[in-house]
Amino acid sequence: MLAIERRRKIISRLSSSGKVIVSELAKEFEVTEETIRRDLDKLDKEGIASKTYGGAVSRNISALDLPYNVREGVNVEQKEKIAEKLAEHIRDGERLMVDSSSTALYLIKKLKDKKDLTIITNSVKVLLELADKPDWTVLSTGGMLKKGALSLGGSSAEKMIDSYHVDTVVISCKGLDMSFGVTDSNENDCRIKQAMLGCAQRRILALDTEKMDKKSFIRICELSDIDMIVTDSEPSTAWLSFCEENDIEMIY
Repeated sequence: MLAIERRRKIISRLSSSGKVIVSELAKEFEVTEETIRRDLDKLDKEGIASKTYGGAVSRNISALDLPYNVREGVNVEQKEKIAEKLAEHIRDGERLMVDSSSTALYLIKKLKDKKDLTIITNSVKVLLELADKPDWTVLSTGGMLKKGALSLGGSSAEKMIDSYHVDTVVISCKGLDMSFGVTDSNENDCRIKQAMLGCAQRRILALDTEKMDKKSFIRICELSDIDMIVTDSEPSTAWLSFCEENDIEMIY
């Protein structure tokens, strides 16, 4: 296993449980404890984890703006499940807008057998993924490249988004709270997602259940602005009741 793949799995563990133990990770990945300590040193320097005696604890990953190459490899199984379920709700001929989340890329890969789709996105990775899809209409938002995130943003991107109306928009987020709503870690990303939500007939939020009952830095929108939530596993009874009461379709 490559070091970057190992660190992605460690980040996923930090996200789900909040802490990791050096000896347990060394055994799981079949490497030395010194190798794991070096991994944790790097995550500590990147602001993702705080080293402790014998392990490390999360520095609130929901509030961090992680590079795309890190996000893409975290919680892969959950993203695959979400994308597969999402694809069932996208029809041939739809006009679809997706954000620059890694979940959006997994979705696009699951949609390859759909016909006559129109895709609008600010994701460089999605644009590259669709470079060999001549039967689809693919539109880029344009805008300023956000280094490390492989996304486009800024006022020109927002202006382009505002000039279109689509059937469906799919966005992801860093946190979901019943009272505070849908949140993310970066203001510019929030503005793009807000613009996308404003020009769609159907608004879908895609996220894994680990992000529920968490708040990130900036609010994207109220939960009442969302029509459907798609997640990887059955949410709590409280969330199921909340969505039913507020006419939000919950798919898992």
